[in-house]
Formats: sequence, structure tokens, C-alpha cells
Amino acid sequence: MSFNTFGRVLRFSTWGESHGPALGAVVDGCPPGLTLREKDIQPFLDARRPGQSRYTTQRKEADQVRILSGVFEERTTGTPIHLMIENTDQRSKDYSEIARSYRPGHADYAYDAKYGHRDYRGGGRSSARETAARVAAGAVARAIIPEVTIHAYVCELGGDAIEREAIDYDQITRNPFFCPDSWAAKRWEEKVEKARKDGSSLGAVVECVALGVPAGWGAPVYAKLDADLASAMMSINAVKGVEIGDGFEAARLTGEQNADAMSPGPDGKPVFASNHAGGTAGGISTGQPVVCRVAFKPTSSILTPVPSINSDGDAVDVMTKGRHDPCVGIRGAPVVAAMMALVLADHKMLHRAQVA
Repeated sequence: MSFNTFGRVLRFSTWGESHGPALGAVVDGCPPGLTLREKDIQPFLDARRPGQSRYTTQRKEADQVRILSGVFEERTTGTPIHLMIENTDQRSKDYSEIARSYRPGHADYAYDAKYGHRDYRGGGRSSARETAARVAAGAVARAIIPEVTIHAYVCELGGDAIEREAIDYDQITRNPFFCPDSWAAKRWEEKVEKARKDGSSLGAVVECVALGVPAGWGAPVYAKLDADLASAMMSINAVKGVEIGDGFEAARLTGEQNADAMSPGPDGKPVFASNHAGGTAGGISTGQPVVCRVAFKPTSSILTPVPSINSDGDAVDVMTKGRHDPCVGIRGAPVVAAMMALVLADHKMLHRAQVA
């Protein structure tokens, strides 16, 4: 059995490989009557698109989306929405030397161990190229949650973190790092350029904040909003850790420090003194901003030789040629935002199904 579908009421399945003719997603469960056009989806794909600066892979993909079904006269019909993105700049020959060798940090060996056969061209199904389909599906999800605003940005790169006091959401689209701190973005230029020239790579942390999420989304125990967020984020390529709210820092606080104290608000709803919990309590949204942080490991495709083995079990040194991101976490920000949108849209519909 192969698992390529995520969600409960709003479900999406991605398909395609890095070097195949196309990739895409099928979104099922979308309510009818929502306005949806290709031009509504394209800006999110453009944000994730490769080759837009020297700090990302130089693979040139237009990432133009086509809606093949589920929309009529620019409105959703309630039937499955089929989204397709053609691959136009594959260079499969770049991978001929590693056809029989396992790249450390990649899924090569794990895929062979599981399936006994793998597409070595760019990693096939395990390639981060698959995330383009998620971003397209996430754009559909945003049409379901117009009350929510999502900001995703890189808050740490190569161990260098932004200044919290300097966060300005308007800065996110004004630099190639999705960075809300203009000074940090300037520092990162040198760090990423050095890693690229050295044939190495860097890790990054992406923070995502969803504003406008009402209280009540999510469910106790097995459909917790924060649990589904963690699952969604961990499914993204190269992600090795997820924090909700203060995350691991919460374990270093006392009970009174960690408590999000409440006081009466003018509308009968609580006013919170803090948001250590990241906008959830007991798996249900509280009405505060939903906050998560996602840790991306350094890109595994590097020019520095690394010891490994080949499919015969012989020792080899592997050096990955081709076009790769010196920091995959940079383009991870639009993907994290897409997964946040998909989870929130699914939970909005779950909430409506049970209590509306």
C-alpha cells in the first residue's frame, strides 16, 4: 500500500516525479461555489519556483499550473480538482553517475530497501520537486479559509537567527530568503554564497503564523489540530523537527511561566497574556495565532565527496552534481504555508461537520 493522500474531509493526493513529464495534485472535498482560477494559484507557485536568485537551485521551471477538472466558469463544482504542473527543465544525465550509488542523506538506500527499484533521476518521488504540488493544493485550501491570514518565513539560517523585535511581515517578499528581518537577510547573503562556493549546504528554520483562526477548530485525542500540523509539516521533504508554540522551550519553563493567563475581554472572550501554546489547547484552537516552527536539515546534495556504498555493497565516495539549493529551507517557506492552509481548511470543515 502506498500513501500519497493527506487530510480527512478536505483530502489531497500528489502525483508525479522530479524528472517525469509532469506532477500535480488532486484535491477532493472542496466545497462547491468557491471562486478558483489558475491565476489565483499561480502566485503561490511563483513564490516557491526555483531559479529566482543565486541562492537557490538554478533549475528553470515556469511551474505553470493547469486546472483540469473540478472548476466550471471559475467556480468549484464540488468534484475532485485536478491540478497539473509540467516539468520542462529536467537534466537526467546529471544523475547518471549515482544510478547505482546511494547518496548519504537522501532516500536512495531506503527506497531500494523498500521497493527494490527506484527512480534515481533527482530522487524521483522523494524529490523536493513534489512540494510544488502541495503549494498548488494549498492555494485551493486558502479559498476555503478566507478569514485566515498565513505568514511563513525563515527565522533562522545556518544557525543565525532573526531578531524578534525586527520582524516585519512586509519584508518577507522583499528579499530572496523569505526573511522578515532585513538585517538578517543581508547577513545571510554571505553565508549562503559561501556554502554554495564551498560545495556545501546549510539548514534553516521556518516559522509559520496563522492569524484569524477562530476558537474551536480541532478535536481532542485523535484529531488534534496541533498533531495534524506536526504530521503535515513532518511530511515535507528535508524536515527533521516541528515545534508548536514554544515547543521544546516550554520544557524549560515553570508552570506559572508557561501558563497563557486569561482576563475578561470586552466581547466576552478571553484576552490572553501570552501564547506559549501556539494557539491550541487540548488539540483545539483558542482564537490566538496558530504558530509552528519547522526545522529543515542542510541540503543533502552537495559537491563535497561523502563516503557511502553502491548497490553491490562496495565502498564509494559520492558527490552529487547538478543544480541544487544550498539551503533547501529557503524555498520551504511557501511549502510550510501551504501545509498550514491545508490543515486549517480540513479542520474548518471537520468543525462544521460536527458542531455547525
